[in-house]
Amino acid sequence: QVQLVESGGGLVQAGGSLRLSCAASGFTFSMYRMRWYRQAPGKERELVAAISSNGGSTDYADSVKGRFTISRDNAKKTVYLQMNSLKPEDTAVYYCYARSMNNQYEYWGQGTQVTVSS
Repeated sequence: QVQLVESGGGLVQAGGSLRLSCAASGFTFSMYRMRWYRQAPGKERELVAAISSNGGSTDYADSVKGRFTISRDNAKKTVYLQMNSLKPEDTAVYYCYARSMNNQYEYWGQGTQVTVSS
């Protein structure tokens, strides 16, 4: 059974930090590229950060560059999103996403709420 379970969301003041985690099971984690998406109320889901299967390559949305860091631990089958200098506009549900290297399979987590107060 494939699972992506996010954790680490919550309420934080502007300027604060949070670290999201996404624990994977049921598939060969090291063969999957991982991404974090977010969706704010009334807005479309947007890509926040991406990381290659071996962690050697990362990419970020312009809105989070320099503030967020994506990383992964293939031994623990977990991907992380370190979020610093949070802004109220970062408020959203954050989703973990996995895509196989051959693009044949993709999975979503259930999401975790991040709320940044001003």
